[in-house]
Amino acid sequence: MAGTDPTAVAVVLAGGTGSRLYPASRSDRPKQFLSLLGGESFLERTVSRARAVADAVIVLTRESYAEGVAERAPDAEVLVEPAGRDTGPALLYATHRIDRRYDDAVVVALPSDHLIGEGFAPAIRRGAEVAAATDRLVTFGVEPTRPATGYGYIEAAETAAGESDATDAEWYPVASFHEKPDVDTAESYVADGHYWNAGLFAWRPEAFLAAADTQPLAPLLDALRSGTEAEIRAAFESVEAVSVDYAVLESAADVAVVPASFPWDDVGSWDALDRVLDADADGNATTENATLRALDAADNVVAAADAQVSLVGVSGLAVVVWDDRVLVVPKERAQDVKRLVRRLQDRGEF
Repeated sequence: MAGTDPTAVAVVLAGGTGSRLYPASRSDRPKQFLSLLGGESFLERTVSRARAVADAVIVLTRESYAEGVAERAPDAEVLVEPAGRDTGPALLYATHRIDRRYDDAVVVALPSDHLIGEGFAPAIRRGAEVAAATDRLVTFGVEPTRPATGYGYIEAAETAAGESDATDAEWYPVASFHEKPDVDTAESYVADGHYWNAGLFAWRPEAFLAAADTQPLAPLLDALRSGTEAEIRAAFESVEAVSVDYAVLESAADVAVVPASFPWDDVGSWDALDRVLDADADGNATTENATLRALDAADNVVAAADAQVSLVGVSGLAVVVWDDRVLVVPKERAQDVKRLVRRLQDRGEF
């Protein structure tokens, strides 16, 4: 889409921490700064992908991460949100800024910390085309490869609704969004052809702002439209932390899903490394800077920053050594690391 009208503006969301990847992820070192897979960090990989589909790239982050973002993405604009309030307020803030700056634009919203494979650029261009041609809010539905319980799902209408006079790209009206399911429900979602909700979006600014002009974001939008910088900050600090899905998309009338078949994983917790790293003959997966010495140990995940880890007679664990911290957790409970982090935050130890 780069180089064509309307102007494609990528908003890379880089304000989160990624607490389930503690202790590699810490309060001053968020997930998007990590390089768990070797080479570039998650943020650098995302900005590179964004440049393939957008005319301009904006990285939206919190104030404490701004310097680190600028170091890792020196050729992207850094936009600091007034306060961290999840993706709903964040994307409202960025979209409003883009609406004021460009006469004719399409926003492409991208999480900064996901792993995405080949086929990304063509899919994003199709979605941006649908957003531009139909004035719908577009979400990208990744075709599931397993009944994952850690992702939300998108249920599409049964019949494709591509408008031949406006776009040839395949898209469907969204019938409903579904929260993270249990195992049985996830299996039924996959069987029924639902898509994973990957948190990837595209929209014209005016379409998104109109859809967001309801609770809970309406007071914040009012401040953005007519308030001073102090009033905008106050509105940010008073608005509830809410996802863009819940605040806007789930209640909007005109939402489209564009199918995407590229490999995708949010690498949201330590057990995800099983899916994205090569394992040895015993099923043990290790990050690039970890050295594993194992005796009768199988099906473990080992992540370390330049450390040797020895395992004897254990299986099904995630073992993480980072800085002066060690985490040991059964892979099946990897999601519970977030609960541990809340306790550490309360103690000022995160």
